[in-house]
Amino acid sequence: MPTPDRTSLAEIVATAQDIAEEEGLANLTMQAVAVRVGVRAPSLYKRVRNRDDLVRLVAEATVRELGEQLDAVAVGGDARTDLAGLCRAFRAFAHRRPAGYHLVFAGPAASRPAVTSLATAATAVLRVAGALAGPDDALEAARTITAWAHGFVGMELAGAFNLGGDVERAFEYGVARLADALARA
Repeated sequence: MPTPDRTSLAEIVATAQDIAEEEGLANLTMQAVAVRVGVRAPSLYKRVRNRDDLVRLVAEATVRELGEQLDAVAVGGDARTDLAGLCRAFRAFAHRRPAGYHLVFAGPAASRPAVTSLATAATAVLRVAGALAGPDDALEAARTITAWAHGFVGMELAGAFNLGGDVERAFEYGVARLADALARA
């Protein structure tokens, strides 16, 4: 009779996400995951090819989670309100999952999420961008939104705002100016 499964792929990936956030990506190993889920490391290879595959699965799960959070705040109301909600959710996500955020936006090419996963996660951003800038400019506007938010959040996570002032105020100012810039004349 086969041995019953003592873990699942979902549990393995969630545990790997936790390790990456708590201990850093460098400490995300098959052994560390195995210890936390209560199996021997060789058992993980039934579900995950190797560490690189595990890191890719973490990136996929992270971008899926980000997309779900963006979808939850961009409900199709006023485009400016939705843009502010998207930017705030993006920022909050990066603060809550900085290792995963880094993996999705700046991780090794082999570990980055599939283009289809990124496209799914970008659905709300594309929708809001199209509402602001018009359907013909939706992709360019979505890229502008993402680039601004990523730049701001990246500097914030790196502690690079060194000139004083209120970073919250600066963020809200940027969101408002971004909406102004993208809005159709």
